[in-house]
Amino acid sequence: MKKITQIAFAFAVVLLLVSCKNTKQKIQEHVSNYNTSSSIKGGNVVSTSAKAFLNDNKIEIRIETNLEGTDANKLAYKDTFPSLLKQMVENDQISPALIEEGVKFDVYFISYNNIILAQQLVDKEELAVIENGAAAGKETAKL
Repeated sequence: MKKITQIAFAFAVVLLLVSCKNTKQKIQEHVSNYNTSSSIKGGNVVSTSAKAFLNDNKIEIRIETNLEGTDANKLAYKDTFPSLLKQMVENDQISPALIEEGVKFDVYFISYNNIILAQQLVDKEELAVIENGAAAGKETAKL
């Protein structure tokens, strides 16, 4: 009976160790899931993809559009990009759990001719701004 208990305990410890994933494994899993299942809705979005940079603890997300890389488009998407990022956080396309582990998400909104229309590095600080809205960092007038 004692031998069975020891074997069961050893098996439980091995199972526990195998099921624990380190941050790099979680990054790879997130990127794989993103690339197979994520879609970003919008009339101008052509495709989206994620790429892992394991040594930098970073995930790059590229959102490719059919837009031209003009100053007008850059200005327009500079204002709407934060709401897209918030939607991505809500849909777990940008993972708050991974950010808590120190992973950064570098998100690019790109024109059809590979010009960056908008870009944001999402880390712990930026995540707080995204989740609390742009007004969180602004001080209101005091009476």
